[in-house]
Amino acid sequence: MTRRRPVRESVAERAISFARDWTVPRQIAGGDVYGEAAKSELSRQWRPRLEEADTVGTSICPFCAVGCAQLIYAKDGKPIHVEGDPRSPINQGTLCPKGAGTLGMLLSPKRIGKVLYRAPRADRWEEKPLDWAMDRIARLTKEARDDTFVESLPDGRIVNHTLGIGSLGGATMDNEENYLIKKLFGGGLGVVSIENQARI
Repeated sequence: MTRRRPVRESVAERAISFARDWTVPRQIAGGDVYGEAAKSELSRQWRPRLEEADTVGTSICPFCAVGCAQLIYAKDGKPIHVEGDPRSPINQGTLCPKGAGTLGMLLSPKRIGKVLYRAPRADRWEEKPLDWAMDRIARLTKEARDDTFVESLPDGRIVNHTLGIGSLGGATMDNEENYLIKKLFGGGLGVVSIENQARI
């Protein structure tokens, strides 16, 4: 039994089909250059993936301190599209290349979505609950502050500081967040080494 090979279109038939579906002649002829005249059979079949979304949420771009607003479209609890929020006075619906890449960051298989902890001198990471990690950070911060806190220097000057803790802020933090960090770490804990990586 021989298999029948599919009949191929001839070059002439493909050329005629292409010319019939090609939008440029219709646009030159004076059709609606941005509407029907610009559509092809293929473009009529395309649908925006936004139509598949069952929820739309708002967010702020995570990549710098400008604070561009985003719309996050999701289907079945997973993001499927990210675009700028036109209601925002900051970005008015636009996103820079970094912000436009937010969906790739959200869906990256390399993104860590759980707490990983490696004990001192251990050779592997282990999963821990978030509450456990937050309690540990708070406890170790207090211990480091208590162990290294200096109320006054040998000459009697009052300093009330610690050199045992440092703070490095990220470029996504805005002025208000940096103000609060300075108050908490500097005024509250007495941390001297406070820096910010605000270099875009």
